[in-house]
Amino acid sequence: MSDFELQRIPLPTGVELDVAIAGSPANPAIILLHGFPESHRTWRHQIPALARDHYVIAPDQRGFARSSKPEGVENYAPARPVADLLALADHIGVGRFTLVGHDWGGAIAWMAALQNPDRISRLVIVNAPHPLVFQRSLFDDAEQRAASQYIRAFRNPDIDRHIAALGVEGFFDTTFVRHADPALLAPERAAYIDEWSQPGAMTAMLNWYRASAIQVPAIDENPERPAWLDAPFPPITQPTLVIWGMQDKALLPSQLDGLDALVTDLTIVRVEDGGHFVPWDKPEAVTAAMREWLAARGG
Repeated sequence: MSDFELQRIPLPTGVELDVAIAGSPANPAIILLHGFPESHRTWRHQIPALARDHYVIAPDQRGFARSSKPEGVENYAPARPVADLLALADHIGVGRFTLVGHDWGGAIAWMAALQNPDRISRLVIVNAPHPLVFQRSLFDDAEQRAASQYIRAFRNPDIDRHIAALGVEGFFDTTFVRHADPALLAPERAAYIDEWSQPGAMTAMLNWYRASAIQVPAIDENPERPAWLDAPFPPITQPTLVIWGMQDKALLPSQLDGLDALVTDLTIVRVEDGGHFVPWDKPEAVTAAMREWLAARGG
């Protein structure tokens, strides 16, 4: 964990982010976005490997770890972290860059790439569904709808009281630990507890789910289908690598179906024995896929 420098960076979007920075600024820039319930440490295995020939920037996104945690659900709508991303690149002096995202970081990466093809040259997505594919699956795929019911739970204010009663250590031991290899999680437990124990952290992290416009119907619900699900959707034009841990129990492999119609230059790498947290669950496979794909595209 000593292979990078952690800087505190104030942004014009009104937040201060802790940002891991590694490598030479003379090299091509690559920005890594983590998801729930993590931090830049999601990428602890990839940062030193990528820094050999890239300028690596990995922020703790708003609401996570010791980065700012503005009050109010509206401050976690996807447009806010997208704005943070671009403001961070501007602050560091990065024009075009490769963008990598896992989980919620991947959701932000999909959106940022769609909206900013002039800034984002390449896209790497790790177990994070394309917004159209995901929303369609929540209406049309009974298995994915069932797997996504945790989102409804996270949006319920009662979960804040539940976590407060359990304590973050109890939440880790009774909930999070069930979603990854306990042997891999055990050495990281203290770091998670420290990050989640920061004032307002648990509510801020859950607010990412509450601020999202994604509809998650109940299992037995039959809501009106949004018209945009069957309308034309703008394509991702950047070269895109999607890495998927195929044992993910929350975001099922069906999220890969139909991606080729939405991404004009798509490469998919399936990590058959990887779970949702594949960047550190199967780090060698993820790092190798990223480095090989980047090298094949000139960096």
